[in-house]
Amino acid sequence: MERKQTKTVRIGDRVIGGGNPVLIQSMTNTKTEDAAATVAQIHALEQAGCEIIRCAVPTMEAAKALGEIKKQISIPLVADIHFDYRLAIAAIENGADKIRINPGNIGSRERVKAVVDAAKERGIPIRVGVNSGSLEKPILEKYGSVTAEGIVESALDKVHLIEDLGYDNLVISIKSSDVMMCVKAHELIAQKTDYPLHVGITEAGTVISGNIKSAIGLGLILNQGIGDTIRVSLTGDPVEEVKSAKLILRTLGLRKTGIQVVSCPTCGRTRIDLIGLANQVETMVQKYDHLNIKVAVMGCAVNGPGEAREADIGIAGGINEGLLIRHGEIVRKVPEAELLEVLEDELKHWNA
Repeated sequence: MERKQTKTVRIGDRVIGGGNPVLIQSMTNTKTEDAAATVAQIHALEQAGCEIIRCAVPTMEAAKALGEIKKQISIPLVADIHFDYRLAIAAIENGADKIRINPGNIGSRERVKAVVDAAKERGIPIRVGVNSGSLEKPILEKYGSVTAEGIVESALDKVHLIEDLGYDNLVISIKSSDVMMCVKAHELIAQKTDYPLHVGITEAGTVISGNIKSAIGLGLILNQGIGDTIRVSLTGDPVEEVKSAKLILRTLGLRKTGIQVVSCPTCGRTRIDLIGLANQVETMVQKYDHLNIKVAVMGCAVNGPGEAREADIGIAGGINEGLLIRHGEIVRKVPEAELLEVLEDELKHWNA
């Protein structure tokens, strides 16, 4: 695909836009005021592959905690601000690498200017975020309801406000829980601006429904070359958001590294715990994210070798045993209890 060329924006030591790789974001669900708990969760997200992290800042105590949190993490820290412009300024003063605001709920132009001036002084970007649920009454009246066109107009109005205040170090985020409306909104805004876009389906739902909606929405948007950083929003463990985002990017060819796991559906020929084994493999391979290979987990020793032929390495189950397959060739039989261990040993020595 041909990526849309957007402006480059630096967030801490990371860069988005300008054709740089699409970066993965998530958001902590700990109380930001509890720095220790928040840092622990960020470390887990870093381990999973998160590249930018956002924390809610609902109180002055949370804003002040950002300074301690930032000292202990190695990815850029974004402060999520609503309603109180003073929290945005305090977050900036405590080392936030970027702030997320909706100028529409920050208050007067003077208050927005105070935030913009603080960001400008330290050279950090502002993410202008507009959700379909936060559209202003005049926009709703103009379009009759929530529409993609209304979302885009609202976002660009906020962007123009900040530009008029003399700042253009911006990232735009427009989100909706309506997948196809969100897709259309991104198609429209990509024609109207060259600011980098943060893409996601907001309020997507639980791990199952949220993943399906996010995969469809993000897939349709990213496959048009639109989007510079993404978050998969799930009601669940934020680590699941990162796993899903990585898989979406790999599936679209936007990430070249990382192990791709393929596994067959179970059927009446299955004689091993294929479901449990496949889940174990999917978890285990995350430690070997530097490898760019395909791993197959098959439940039948009859069809498994053929089905795994396109994979670099795989296992295929038999009756209380399985086959280890490398580049389509059967290497040896392995007892079922040892399949996972043998597969991991292969991955450990893959480069060698």
